Amino acid sequence: AAELEYESVLCVKPDVNVYRIPPRTSNRGYRASDWKLDHPDWTGRLRVTSKGKTAYIKLEDKVSGELFAQAPIDQYPGIAVETVADSSRYFVIRIQDGTGRSAFIGIGFTDRGDAFDFNVSLQDHFKWVKQETEISKESQEADTRPKLDLGFKEGQTIKLNIGNMTSKKGGAAKPRVSGSGGLSLLPPPPGGKIAVPPIPPPSSTAIANHVTPPPVQKSSNASSADILLDLDAPAAASKAPVSATTDLWGDFSTASSAVPNQAPQQSNWVQF
Repeated sequence: AAELEYESVLCVKPDVNVYRIPPRTSNRGYRASDWKLDHPDWTGRLRVTSKGKTAYIKLEDKVSGELFAQAPIDQYPGIAVETVADSSRYFVIRIQDGTGRSAFIGIGFTDRGDAFDFNVSLQDHFKWVKQETEISKESQEADTRPKLDLGFKEGQTIKLNIGNMTSKKGGAAKPRVSGSGGLSLLPPPPGGKIAVPPIPPPSSTAIANHVTPPPVQKSSNASSADILLDLDAPAAASKAPVSATTDLWGDFSTASSAVPNQAPQQSNWVQF
């Protein structure tokens, strides 16, 4: 009811010409060339309004706005509004008064763009009417259909499978650590120890300065007096002046030659 009481304006054109047209004698369409186009019977303003699903073409006075005639339209195209066969600027409309009487008159626009706007405003309104009719029809059909019962029945259960939510033992899955570029990084091994760097070997100079004398094994044939004599020999020799050509390693060669039966043994010194 509120929709029927609300009236909206669809189109307004300030200049429109009204013609009295002769009655149609045959089934062919109206022709504007049969009218007296140079002498219109009335000139005024045209306003197209809508109330609910019905559109109204109202012819009004330009100055006072007094209604001259109106034509209610239930559908378009239809008998209430018709185009002429020889022009796109002229139309034939059916006007009605409050007593139920009706008559056909011709209207025309000087500008072709005004005629185009008038035609489009009626087309848009009845396109909307058609959509509203289809929507209301579908809603009525939906109300008559049996409604689906989508509720759970007694004892009915559902099972949801959500990926990556539980691990093998039921706990939360551990997130994977990703490095740059999307590559996964492995964690360090447990209980890892830092390797101790190796000790560098001593230089060749230190090895040359350190001389390890070969061990002297006590022979069963040699007496204690011979050992003392061998030890005193280097001491006595050290008191004599040493010439530049004397071999520094001669004492060690004499000591080794004095004991020919001694077999060399492994030294207890560890050479690095």
